[in-house]
Amino acid sequence: MKVLAVIDMQNDFIDGALGTKEAVQIKGRVKAKIDEYLAAGNTVIYTRDTHTENYLDTQEGKNLPVLHCVKGSFGWEIAEEVFVEGCPVIDKPSFGSMELAEYVAGLENVEAIELIGLCTDICVISNAMILKARLPEVPIAVAASCCAGVTAESHENALAAMKMCQIQII
Repeated sequence: MKVLAVIDMQNDFIDGALGTKEAVQIKGRVKAKIDEYLAAGNTVIYTRDTHTENYLDTQEGKNLPVLHCVKGSFGWEIAEEVFVEGCPVIDKPSFGSMELAEYVAGLENVEAIELIGLCTDICVISNAMILKARLPEVPIAVAASCCAGVTAESHENALAAMKMCQIQII
């Protein structure tokens, strides 16, 4: 079985507090990739960046002082256009998710993992590295056309860094 990890395709990262035109542009490709995985009988898992109202007082909030993805808010929700009911959602309070890695490690017969979503240079790279560390013998890929970074340059830098760590960029 193959696993598709859809990282943080949330309203605040698409067209909300931290949205970008690049994030808006990948929605159709992300949905097509999700549909492809589900049609083939594979597993799709979503992550959801999850913060509280006191976010600006946290370590992350002091370095990124933009209130976003507050649990229960519209910005926290996964974009309706890419969400498929019934697929698991893992809430994560930080860039990367140990819970995602453990969830995938607990699945039977995982032959490959692919990541898509936002932001390439923060949460996608963090989760790819954690998955690679937890499951070193499982091939991991990132679909570059289904990701967007904070900037085009940081997106490309993140892809290059992942490639150096034996994560396939497709």
